[in-house]
Order: sequence, then structure tokens, then C-alpha cells
Amino acid sequence: MASEGLEGEHPSVTLFRQYLRIRTVQPEPDYGTNPRLSSLLLNSHTDVVPVFKEHWSHDPFEAFKDAEGYIYARGTQDMKCVSIQYLEAVRRLKAEGHHFPRTIHMTFVPDEEVGGHQGMELFVQRPEFQALRAGFALDEGLANPADAFTVFYSERSPWWVRVTSIGKPGHGSRFIEDTAAEKLHKVVSSILAFREKERQRLQSNPHLKEGAVTSVNLTKLEGGVACNVVPATMSASFDFRVAPDVDLKAFEEQLQGWCQAAGEGVTFEFIQKWTESRVTSTNDSDPWWAAFSGVFKDMNLTLEPEIFPAATDSRYLRAVGVPALGFSPMNCTPVLLHDHDERLHEAVFLRGVDIYTRLLPALASVPALPSES
Repeated sequence: MASEGLEGEHPSVTLFRQYLRIRTVQPEPDYGTNPRLSSLLLNSHTDVVPVFKEHWSHDPFEAFKDAEGYIYARGTQDMKCVSIQYLEAVRRLKAEGHHFPRTIHMTFVPDEEVGGHQGMELFVQRPEFQALRAGFALDEGLANPADAFTVFYSERSPWWVRVTSIGKPGHGSRFIEDTAAEKLHKVVSSILAFREKERQRLQSNPHLKEGAVTSVNLTKLEGGVACNVVPATMSASFDFRVAPDVDLKAFEEQLQGWCQAAGEGVTFEFIQKWTESRVTSTNDSDPWWAAFSGVFKDMNLTLEPEIFPAATDSRYLRAVGVPALGFSPMNCTPVLLHDHDERLHEAVFLRGVDIYTRLLPALASVPALPSES
């Protein structure tokens, strides 16, 4: 069972398990020695997604650690692990008396799991954020089931689209022409055909990862009041995740074309539409990337740069000009974020602290950039 500290348990693991039971942390920044330089921002979010306790082996908010060393709790992978790894790495560096040219700031934000609209999206517009003078940021990534570590340099744009079809109503026994359902079916068929094309493009090219193609799923169907009444209005909602290299104007025109081809009275609206897709450089000539990737070379660890398939707070940082990498130091670990029995092995967690203890000095010591001269 969970306790304040199990006998023989590493103090960092004890702190991680304690954090899994609380909501907020008040961090303390480690100020750099050269205030003229932009800072390093370590971002994480404190909110987690809901749970269905009946599907869990252990209480998802107890931070139970089993005999094999696996810690079960909502947030072990997404992303309270990273929050504590930041704090533990900074604590270790401060205890050893290290100082770096760049200031290290840590932000612990809310609302990420529901879009970040009341969290990072607002925060980046605040004077408090401007005062941080962030020059580079780290944020969350994903576990990698293999031996390599995945790092994300961009992400797909979430477009949540509702298509509405208006047609002729009537009695359910009649062959009514121009019904809402018929026209909506045409749009659904067009979008699902596009989905299949992108799926096959991904499967046929071993060099492509999921984030490099556009995905779409039909997530909601609405309409009708009774089984014997042909509805005048029906709608379908879709979750598009648009790849960074897609021409967004042309893609929106394609949506319009699918609706127009279905007939009169078919329209679409955006529930969410992100258009500020940015890509953080992974070129060896980039000082930030050189510092980041250099640590992994020195530690003889494999990095796999990818496009994040979903959306994180990194998109808000990149949109205001702060290059960001999504990274969670979890290799040899199944991807279990948002899943039942979300868990992380304590050895993987502690190795992540070691990695950040190497990463932070490298990033906080990046020499002055031309823009900072």
C-alpha cells in the first residue's frame, strides 16, 4: 500500500508518489548568472483526465507501487512524472552548487487536458509570461516502448468540425427526396475515404510516423426525435489532426467542397481550429538542438525526433516564438497515458531524473545567440 515513504525507497520516488496525490506545486526558479540571456522554461501541466476506477488494478489516486516497482496512478505518464523530474533535477543541481548563464524557470499550468484555453493559451499573453523572457522550452512527450527516447519538434493542428445537413422531413414510411441523412451520408463518406487514404499512406511508408499524416475520426452523430420521423436536421462531428506541412487554406477549401458536393443546405463550422502550427528546428546547426541532442550522444542514448500526433501546450509556446521540444524521458515503457492502469516503473522515473540533470546544464549554458548579443 502507499505510504509517505516505503522502507528502502529512493527519496525521489517518494516525492513523486506524494505529488501524485496533490493538485499544485509552487516552484522556485534557479536564476542564471547572465540576465541578458533568455531563459530556459520547463513546462508541465498539473491536471489529469478522469478515471474509471472499476477498470484499475489499484486506486488511481493512491500512487500504489507494486513489488516489481511499477507505480500505478493517473498522471504517472501524463505528466506528473516530468513535473517531479524537473524539480528533482534542479534540486540536485542546486545542492551541488551549480550555476548557469541562463535562468531556469518552471511553470506548472492547469487546463491542458481540455485544450489549455484557460491555462497556457492565456498565460503566454500575460505580462508575467513576458517577464520570464523564455528563449527555449521543454514540455511533455510520450513514452517509447522500445529502447529509444522520442522527442517531438512539432505537432498536428486540432480541427474539430461539425457538419450540419438540412433536408426535407416527413413520415418514416415514405421515400422522401433530399433528406438531411442522405446528404450527411455523402459528406461522411467523403471524409472517411480521405481518412482511409491517409491511413494507407502511413502504412505504406515505413519512414512516416503517425504525426506526419492527417488523421480524422467521426466522433459524434446527432439528429432525429423519433424512429418514424425523418429529421429535418442532422449533424456529424469530426476530430481532424492536421499535419504541419498541410496547406490549411487548401484543406479548408476541401472541406467546403465536400459539403457543396453533398447538396444544398450542408454547411460546416469549427468547434476548434488551430492555425498557428510551428516547427522547432532539429538541425545540428541550431544551438538549442545541438545542446539537447548532444547530451543523448554523450550518454549513448538514441533519440527519435517526431511530430506529436495530438496537441500539447507546446503549440502555444511555439506560436509566440518560443521554440519548444516535447520530451518525457520514458523508454522501454508502453504508452498508457489516459488509459486504465496508467503506470511507470520507478527505475524509468529515476533514470529520467538523471537525464534531466544532464540536460538542464547543457541547455542553460547555451552561448549567447546572435539576437542576444
